[in-house]
Formats: sequence, structure tokens, C-alpha cells
Amino acid sequence: MTGLRIDAERKNILIIDDSSDDVAFMSSLLKDLYKTKIATNADKAIQIAFSENPPDLILIDNLMSGMVGYELCRHFKKSPETEDIPIIFLGSNTGIDHEKIVFDLGASDFIVKPLNPPLFLARVKMHLQLKNNQDILKNKTDYLEKELAKRTKEMAKIQDVTLVALGSLAETRDIETGNHIRRIQNYVKLLATTLKNHLRFKDFLTENTITMLFKSAPLHDIGKVGIPDYILLKPGQLTPDEFEIMKTHTTIGRDAILAAEKHLGTPASFLHFAREIAYGHHEKWNGKGYPEGLSGDDIPLPGRIMAVADVYDALISRLVYKAPYPHEESVDIIREASGVHFDPDIVSAFLELADQFNDVAKKYADSEEDVAKKWELRFI
Repeated sequence: MTGLRIDAERKNILIIDDSSDDVAFMSSLLKDLYKTKIATNADKAIQIAFSENPPDLILIDNLMSGMVGYELCRHFKKSPETEDIPIIFLGSNTGIDHEKIVFDLGASDFIVKPLNPPLFLARVKMHLQLKNNQDILKNKTDYLEKELAKRTKEMAKIQDVTLVALGSLAETRDIETGNHIRRIQNYVKLLATTLKNHLRFKDFLTENTITMLFKSAPLHDIGKVGIPDYILLKPGQLTPDEFEIMKTHTTIGRDAILAAEKHLGTPASFLHFAREIAYGHHEKWNGKGYPEGLSGDDIPLPGRIMAVADVYDALISRLVYKAPYPHEESVDIIREASGVHFDPDIVSAFLELADQFNDVAKKYADSEEDVAKKWELRFI
């Protein structure tokens, strides 16, 4: 009999039977191999099954007080704490219909009485081994799921740190204030959240994409790190030649982000949203923008969304060559540019959100100190 041990630890077996003779017989067969617990009624069986030390296998006499055995099996299989415990029914050969019932209830086996000791012990061992293997597999699965969640969280942190680092680099050469960045991020999020319900955009604008657009928005002008100071900080309007140089901030930004993506080993990284924003936010719906002169849907959606957000913020802000426009006038300018400068559907979303844009602009308005510092930089 010692050859029937399945591991060094003795397994727990719950015997549910109201016949003292049957209990004594099964206990005598199992006692040298396993720990056994006895329940002669349903309440006791439930108490043991749901204890801190639940059984590894349950044996149920199918004739125990009528339907009690069936109800116990049904109860155990519906409870998360006990659903994985194998159940073996024991009883007289009552036919195929009875065996079908117990298997439909979720039982693992049916052994006919009177018991054949070697066969009985072999079947018990088999189901305990199967349960042991399932537990090992479940533990490995749980471990892998936890590891995957851990790695995913770590990757998200790496992405955030990368975006923050690149954003900090962009801010070192951008004369705009930190509030400008906050406004832009919130404009983009407002537009994307509304557009995700639109038939044209719903497949692209998932919750994860919207989050990445929000995080990538500060990189829209990262290419300005490559623009000479005499142009970037010029206290006046640019000449045509200077403007041509300024326009290259889109390609400089794209190339900088592409270089970072190559180090990651894939051009389809989380940075591609930032790349499309940096490269595409000065394209126009009618094809008269830059750097590529793209038109319509050929302009990446992140760039089209950023275009509306960026222009609105430029309109309401004080710039070296103009005073800030009132909110209402800024809204009218964008409305008139629908289908010319901007994607009409994005303008429609903007018009729905105009009051919320105004709220964001007020919440993150530049202070007098912010404006003064910005103008000081222009004249350094």
C-alpha cells in the first residue's frame, strides 16, 4: 500500500456518509495513506469543506438521506472556495441515468459499491494526482499573471519617465509656459474623449490611446530644440526665410523621436503618438500645411487633433506679434477654418466643447509673472 502515496504530505479526504459501517470500512482503507474527516450530515460536511484546512478530495454516498448528496455536490461546485475539489460519488449501481446526474453536477467519478479496495484506492490516488497537477498549473498561472501585471506596470512607468524626460527637454527650448502645456494636454483629452464615440474615430481612440495622446501632447514642439535662438526668441514676426527654418521643427521633432524608437527596436512603440503629433500638427485639411502638404485623412489623427488644440491656445494667448483674442472670437475663427485648416468632424467636436475649452483656459491661465518671463526671454 505504501506505493500508493502521491507525495510526502498526506492529503485530506472528507467522507460524507450516514452509514457507520461504510464510514468504518472506508476509513480503514484510507487511514494509512491519507488524513480523513467524517461528516454524517450536510451541516457538518459544509463546515469541514469551508474550513481553513479544506479537503483535497470529497467522497459522497449517493444514497445519503435522499437528495442530500446531490445538493451538497451542487453547493460545492457553485462555490469558488470549493469548486476545484474533486468529488467522487459512491453507491449501488443505479444505472446510467444516475451516473449522468452526478457527472452533470460536476462530480469527477462514480464508484459502485460494494467497494473493491485496490480499485477504490487507485481511483482515489488518480483524482488526488489530477487535483495536485491542477493546483500546480493554477499556481504557475497565477504567478505568471502576477509577473505580467508587474512587468506591465514597470513598462508603463518606463513610458511615463521617457515622455517626461523628452517633455523636459522640449521645455528647455520652448518659451511657452508650463500652463500652455497643461492647457494643450487637456484640450487634446477633451477632443479625443468626445471623438471616441464618432464612427470615424471609435476604433482608433481607445482609452489607452487617449491616455497616450494626453501624455504625448507636451512633445508637440520638441523639434524647437533644433531651432536657432535668433529665430526662436525673435521679438517680432519672422521673415519668410526665418519662417522656413522655423517650419523644420516638425521634421526635427519627428527625427528625434524616430531615433528614440530605433533604440527601442520598433517603430510602433508608444512614442509613435508623439511622433505623429510633432510631425503632423501643422498640416492642414486642404493640403496647404507643412512639412509634407498632407491633406484630409492622410494627416495622422493625433496631428489633426493637436492642430485644433494648438491653434485655439495660440489664439487666446498673448504672442509677440498679437494680443490675445477673446474666447468667442477664437471659436469663430476655428469654425470658419473647418474643412480648410481643420478636419470638419474635429471642429464639430470642438464647438460642442467650446465652453469646456474656455474653462481649461481659465483654470490654467498664464499669470502676469509667466507672461513677463516669456517676454523677457524674447529680448535676451
